[in-house]
Amino acid sequence: MTFTELAALRGEPSYVWRAGQERRLKMIAKWTRLEGARVLVAGCGVGMYAHRIKRRYTDAVDAFDIEYDRVRVAGKDIPHAIVAAGENIPFRDNAYDIVLSHEVIEHVSDDRRSAQELVRVLKPGGRIVMFCPNRWYPFETHGHYWRGDYHFGNTPLINYLPDRWRNRLAPHVRAYSATGIRKVFDGCPVAVVHHSRVYGGYDNIIARLGKPARLMRDFLHSCEGTPLDTWALSHFFVIQKI
Repeated sequence: MTFTELAALRGEPSYVWRAGQERRLKMIAKWTRLEGARVLVAGCGVGMYAHRIKRRYTDAVDAFDIEYDRVRVAGKDIPHAIVAAGENIPFRDNAYDIVLSHEVIEHVSDDRRSAQELVRVLKPGGRIVMFCPNRWYPFETHGHYWRGDYHFGNTPLINYLPDRWRNRLAPHVRAYSATGIRKVFDGCPVAVVHHSRVYGGYDNIIARLGKPARLMRDFLHSCEGTPLDTWALSHFFVIQKI
């Protein structure tokens, strides 16, 4: 599989740790008790979040990803990183205090089955923390297909199209409305603890443009929790097993 084909199917994981990732880790820590917890990172990529959680909060971190090359990198610090699909997680029932799914569920073949598996491995009272794409963000960040060819990069307004057209241009990835991501967990024994929409870290843009880009980022972050977060990058979704 080429780099472009892999990016289309799986997205690109975090390869470096910068302000955007740090901000999201603080959100995770705010809504969970990471200290001493048993944590599973679903779709771990090369293990950036798993590494940080292990170094700061708990040694009991497991992880999985569908791509062997990514698991091999993650496994340098996470001994129990394994190759697995989200629809069939090879860990026992009721095993984890916290399950992190960071920008992953949009890529799995069956998001409802994957949600059921995340809940299955979670202890009663434990929490799933999920980030996933917001349907109303003005750009599809995973690229698009046109006449059979994949085009990597941000594409404007695709997600505003009706599903029958949107899914022809971006069949490789989902984007969720607030109602849509909740429906993925229909029938699961969970309760919503927190649901908000968050803007990105825009670290790449800041690295190129400096202060103007930082001001833009700070303004967008100030819009979170207001009607202006309708167009934010991601859902931040925390649910608890009951």
